[in-house]
Amino acid sequence: MAEGDTILRASRRIEAALAGQALSATAPNPRGRSVGIERLDGRSLERVDSHGKHLLLYFGDLVLHSHLGMSGSWHVYGAGAAWRKPAGAAWATLATSRAEAVQFGGPTLRLLRAGAVQRDPVLARLGPDILAPGFDAERVGRSLASVPDRTLGDALLDQHLVAGIGNIFKSEACFAARLDPWRRVGDLPAEQLSHVAQAAHDLMQAAVDEGRADRAVYKRAGRPCPRCGIPIRSRGQGDANRTTYWCPSCQRPSG
Repeated sequence: MAEGDTILRASRRIEAALAGQALSATAPNPRGRSVGIERLDGRSLERVDSHGKHLLLYFGDLVLHSHLGMSGSWHVYGAGAAWRKPAGAAWATLATSRAEAVQFGGPTLRLLRAGAVQRDPVLARLGPDILAPGFDAERVGRSLASVPDRTLGDALLDQHLVAGIGNIFKSEACFAARLDPWRRVGDLPAEQLSHVAQAAHDLMQAAVDEGRADRAVYKRAGRPCPRCGIPIRSRGQGDANRTTYWCPSCQRPSG
């Protein structure tokens, strides 16, 4: 699943390529036509925002909202460049004479009235954006503390508590903070909750800036921990059974 760093990079690429220009908007796939993508034809893209895993493209009084889920993606191409996926898989294309942004798949693509964004039931329930300007780790720590009976790794994935963290950075942030992802949130002091929130922010911001994320534990089960050499472990966690990766030595509960 695309995490907040991927969405922020996509927002910047789309805005740099298309903002301030009148666009041709088409929907090669019927899914996009059902959304009414053609209503954007001839409009200018004013700006692109991201909040966690959600992308918002502003066209005057209309906003295109997408969430990519496990399989969706946004591609940006120069005009006339070959696409990396079949044209029929594209839900939306937004094109100028110089560039085009193409959206493929995902669970959410819809048009909203700009005035309804702030009160939209999906968007209004999102927690603080892990990559927001002016990020406040203590605020995120307080948000996590509101679910004391949940395990830390599970709480970090709850988009209503903090928006943007997915399975990669859940595991990597806990490792960077030397915290056991299986600890109950209520057993962790406020400073440790702020610490893991800051670790997630720093790792994800580095991924935005560098275009890639270094991985210490994610998908490294059975391989030696880069700190202590003990084999990395993995196990499903939470109601969704998302796999968590951690070092049983560096991330002991007493650590």
